[in-house]
Amino acid sequence: MKYMLMFTATKDGQRQWESLPEEKRSAEYARIGEWFGRNGPKIVDGYELQSDQAATTVRFDSGKPVVTDGPFLEAKETIAGYAIVDVADLDEALVLAKTWPTGGTVEVRPVIERQGPPARG
Repeated sequence: MKYMLMFTATKDGQRQWESLPEEKRSAEYARIGEWFGRNGPKIVDGYELQSDQAATTVRFDSGKPVVTDGPFLEAKETIAGYAIVDVADLDEALVLAKTWPTGGTVEVRPVIERQGPPARG
């Protein structure tokens, strides 16, 4: 079964991360890389995301798309990255989430797997 592990950070935490000296940030990336290496066979895909300030949002107003710079939702947390894992069950996905090295929140969500192209709304 596939799950998405969404690695979140607070806005303050994201700013602190971005202001870390390069050597400290590199050390943290090394810890994250070790986690991905240890769990590699179970990880299907995953990426670190740029800051939410780099986001572009498409929303709909009376059925017409409106494009805006930046995140649409105002939130205290942001998704910093994600990994798609293929594991036996939720318990195994939670084991992975509990070992995430940054100490930040990890949301675990099942992926809906369908045959063929995604459903259209």
